[in-house]
Parts: sequence; C-alpha cells; structure tokens
Amino acid sequence: MNHRLRTAERASRAAGKLLCDMLGSALGVRSKDVRSNLVTEADTASERLIREILTADFPGDAILGEEGGTSGDVRGGRWIVDPLDGTTNYAHGYRCFSVSIAYESGDGLQVGVVYDPMADELFSAAVGAGAQLNGAPLHVSARSDLRDGLLVTGFPPIGADDDLDNLRVMGRFMRRAQAIRRDGSAALDLCYVAAGRFEGFWEAGLHAWDVAAGALIVSEAGGRVSDYSGAPLRVDCGELVASNGLVHDAMLEVLHDRA
Repeated sequence: MNHRLRTAERASRAAGKLLCDMLGSALGVRSKDVRSNLVTEADTASERLIREILTADFPGDAILGEEGGTSGDVRGGRWIVDPLDGTTNYAHGYRCFSVSIAYESGDGLQVGVVYDPMADELFSAAVGAGAQLNGAPLHVSARSDLRDGLLVTGFPPIGADDDLDNLRVMGRFMRRAQAIRRDGSAALDLCYVAAGRFEGFWEAGLHAWDVAAGALIVSEAGGRVSDYSGAPLRVDCGELVASNGLVHDAMLEVLHDRA
C-alpha cells in the first residue's frame, strides 16, 4: 500500500494547490439539490486532476468521486475522493476546507489522506502503520471525561422542511461537554480528533467521500470510530461517531438520550 499512499499524498497536494490558486476567483457556484448543497468549478477541476493522477498510477482501480460518481471496476478496490470538502466555506472565502482521498479494498479501508492546503497540513494513514501529520506521528488526546472534552459536529445540507434533529442533539452535548465547534469540513474534523485537538465528532447525513480517509486516520491514531449504535463503521452508512476512545461510550449515551 506504500505506493498508493504516496500517490494519494501527491494527488492531494496537487489538488490543494489548484484550490488555492482558484480561491477568490469566479467559481461558477451553483446548488446541487437544496440551496445549501453547493458545487463550484473548483470542485470539478480538483476531482478531474485527482482522477488523472490516480488513473495514471493505477489504471485498473475504480474511483468514487463526489462530483463524478463511480468509474472503473468496483469488484476490486476503489478510491474514494472528496475533491473539496467544505465547499460552502470555500465559496465564501472561509478558509476551512480540505482534499480527502482514501483507498478501500475488500478488507476495508487501507489508505487515507486529508490535506489542508491553507495550513499545509497533510494527514495520512495506512492500515496497521499508524497515522501521521506532515510525517510526524499522530495520536488522539488522553482526556477521559466528556466534561473536559472539546467536540465538533456538522449539519448536512437541508431543505426548508427537513428535520433539524442534530440541533437537539447538539443542545444535549452542550450541557455535557466543555464546548462544541462546527467548522464545515468533516474530513478535517476527523483529522483534528486524530491530532488530539478535538475529543470527539459526530454527524449524520454523511457520504463515503466525507469520512473514508478521516475515519482511517482516527483509527490509526488510536481513536475509535463507529456508527451511532456503536457498531464498527461502514463508510456508506451515513452516520459517524469518532473519538479518542475514552469518551466514546459517553458520546453514544448522549446521542441516544431522548430526554
């Protein structure tokens, strides 16, 4: 997997440079389905570049991209690509966004890379080999009491009549944790859990490209990742809880507390 990891790192850096070059330009912003679900010309240009790099090194691999869908033979492994995680931030010039690339085989997630081009932070992991930030080892925090924890969450794009259940959940967490943040890039949120900057993250309405790379990075940094029931994560399941492991059960309790 070393070759795939290096290719993913190279592709993420190239895409990150492209995004920085396009930041602040006319982006052709439009909504996909609901008004809050944006796509820009930068999203599509970034994915095109990533696909070119991945295909050049691994022409037989399938690629699932947020903008371009699936290409290639999905019976083997697949790349899972979010060419711009945090599009709404990016479109507004709010500099919290990232590039996320993962590789998944029949044995599960194998490689994960998330690149923050504004901070020049490259988070990476290969299964069984640990997680790194710019080449230095990553590890989750050691805080064991949820009351001392800084948590982060997100909200999926919603329509005018959609349920806002996560607001109620967020209120419960605000009473139990030290503080809550909402940054708008699930991939970076997960990497910040891996780096010990957050103790935990939860969100529903997610897609595989939002979480695949970050979930592996958290796991390889010593954290725990699950669905809302506590079962091992499937990247297509749509919901995720990630933590340093020490506050995970407490987070699940809050999620299921309907009081």
